[in-house]
Amino acid sequence: MEGGCRRRVMVVADPTQESAGALQYALSKEILENDELILFNVGNSNSWRNTLTTFLRRPSRSSGSAAASIEGSLGHADFLEEMKNACKLAKPKVRVRVEKVALIEGKEKASIILDHSKALGVDVLVIGQRRSLSTIILGYRRPGGSTRGTKPIDTAEYLIDKSSCTCVGVQKKGQNGGYLLNTKTHKNFWLLA
Repeated sequence: MEGGCRRRVMVVADPTQESAGALQYALSKEILENDELILFNVGNSNSWRNTLTTFLRRPSRSSGSAAASIEGSLGHADFLEEMKNACKLAKPKVRVRVEKVALIEGKEKASIILDHSKALGVDVLVIGQRRSLSTIILGYRRPGGSTRGTKPIDTAEYLIDKSSCTCVGVQKKGQNGGYLLNTKTHKNFWLLA
């Protein structure tokens, strides 16, 4: 496929440390030169304060000095535009686009992400994951189940379980500590940075 896209990689983008860690993982470990990166956001992106600078502060080996200038590029713009600019600095040959979708009342965020990943023909879905001990032990509530006495659905676990494409749940472990990854076939897989 000379000049064409190899794969479509979608990162669930929101203004959290988990999302910033997922983006950093995708840029350093998943994205290849001719891939297309889709930054996908569900909800109101303007209501949040940016947390991206904390996780993209230090350059990674794969992105060289471009990542060092990412922090300088992050300012007062919308966090999705900041993420897009950071991607272009780290991987200038990768095509990056932003997809924003409003949260639909009565529909889980995970279901919206899953539907759009199928519609967009995504090959790899990357989502930041925050897993507490209770999440690991108790699992997550499936859509359609009783909401009484249960906690809300864990978006990353639901997507890992239900996605037809490769889905990676990413937990960034410290600035240089590596990543804890979860997929359908690998749980708690440790990848050094």
